[in-house]
Amino acid sequence: MPVQKLKEFLDSHNIKYVTISHSRAFTAQETAASAHVPVKELVKTVIVKIDGKMAMAVLPASSKVDFDILKKATGSATIEIANEKEFKDLFPDCEIGAMPPFGNLYGMEVFVAKSLTEDREIAFNAGSHRELVKLTYKDFERLVKPKIVKFSVEIK
Repeated sequence: MPVQKLKEFLDSHNIKYVTISHSRAFTAQETAASAHVPVKELVKTVIVKIDGKMAMAVLPASSKVDFDILKKATGSATIEIANEKEFKDLFPDCEIGAMPPFGNLYGMEVFVAKSLTEDREIAFNAGSHRELVKLTYKDFERLVKPKIVKFSVEIK
């Protein structure tokens, strides 16, 4: 089960969390509706290549990555979205597109959108398109130690 690695990690740190099972969903809107979670609390993980190195950009599901802002914030020469073929092997325990935002479990740097720091709780894919994990943002930040950057813009 994809979520097992994440649950073991959270349990080992005595983190309070809730798992939410839902019908199979692929878009943020479908997932939020299926899991009965406000879309503003739903987080998505976008895999990016920063100067050729894979990293996670974690942002509200209702937003998109502004690559120019992220490029400036990271001081990188190039930044682009990674394609599935490039990163699928990095997450052998996850379904494609359902990676949890815990780059520390996969040896990846994590950049989190500054707007998420205002959320009390966040929910995110837990390795499958059928299960979310919900926990406090503060616990997420304490465990992952992401770089907080203002790089997301609301999808109109």
